Amino acid sequence: MVKLTRTSTVAASLDILLKGQLAYLNQYYEVVAVSGPDSHLQAVTEREKVRTISIAMNRNISLLKDFHSLIKLFLLFKRENPQIVHSITPKAGLLSMMAGKMAGVPVRMHTFTGLIFPSKSGSMQKLLIMMDKLLCACATHIYPEGNGVKDDLIKYKITSKPLKVLANGNVNGIDLDYFNPDKFSENQLGDLKNRLKIDCKDFVFIFVGRLVKDKGINELVAAFSKVEIPNIKLLLVGPLEEDLDPLLPEVLMEIHKNEKIIQVGFQQDVRPYFAVAHALVFPSYREGFPNVVMQAGAMHLPSIVTDINGCNEIIVNEQNGLVIPVKDDNAILESMNRLVKDAQLYSYMKQNSRKMIADRYEQSVVWKAVLEEYQNVLK
Repeated sequence: MVKLTRTSTVAASLDILLKGQLAYLNQYYEVVAVSGPDSHLQAVTEREKVRTISIAMNRNISLLKDFHSLIKLFLLFKRENPQIVHSITPKAGLLSMMAGKMAGVPVRMHTFTGLIFPSKSGSMQKLLIMMDKLLCACATHIYPEGNGVKDDLIKYKITSKPLKVLANGNVNGIDLDYFNPDKFSENQLGDLKNRLKIDCKDFVFIFVGRLVKDKGINELVAAFSKVEIPNIKLLLVGPLEEDLDPLLPEVLMEIHKNEKIIQVGFQQDVRPYFAVAHALVFPSYREGFPNVVMQAGAMHLPSIVTDINGCNEIIVNEQNGLVIPVKDDNAILESMNRLVKDAQLYSYMKQNSRKMIADRYEQSVVWKAVLEEYQNVLK
């Protein structure tokens, strides 16, 4: 059987971003999942029923640690002898493609789930561009997660190799049966609202993701603190990362002291939190093709998103959400006020939200496209 190795920098990417896909592919190939060691990797082993191997990869640039990871990946690929290595996330992509080329892996595929360099400047941007160019030089096949990522790869002349977006974009699609608001009873939602101190009259905005600067949390909290409409709540679902890309001290203080801001940390199952909310606010600086926006849509929530890759492909302005400029707390504030005050617009976008996701990003379509691509590159 053909051996397929999927790699990511941290196991959470395999566990969350590719949930279910590895088990599906394991019906056709011998799948081996490789990423950094943590509890998510064990979850992948148990749920996907695939073999997993832990190799630490540092998300930040660290020449010594990166060299050690490169050598470990090279030795792994020589020992395992996979026909395909397919990577996601930046550091795993660079190291896996280099190690795969050194080890003679015939098919080396990388999916760009988001680009860091467009949001940087100066010497850091030049370094990141050089790293992505090296990645592409070592890969045999390159896949932007969406058309926005594809456009940036072309604009910055990262590679002259063909760039292919699979299906309509996104690495895993959306499981519409799983992300379905009808799965939750009124009693379940009532209990959660009571625990979170959400009143039946409250309009709840939700953010799901890492609470870091890059996700636009500074602007989101600044905007929310200016909202003057009563009965508004902001529900923050996700881990607070104080070491990597931390929030401003005054923003952290506002999160902790503002009684209308509800922080629940990382949640393995985000669906109940979507189910008690009215709209997603996702003011990220950069994305590839964000699952959170699709999940919210599948749960019948319109979204306020920034005009960035992926977000502006999933959300059509005033159809299933609002698209606003990046790093603009006033635009966030205006959009939140608009959704609360304009009941007709809100109802229209809410009605469209699930159907617009179902029509374009149903999971089985994405999985089939990935499988067919493997079959094509092996011919």
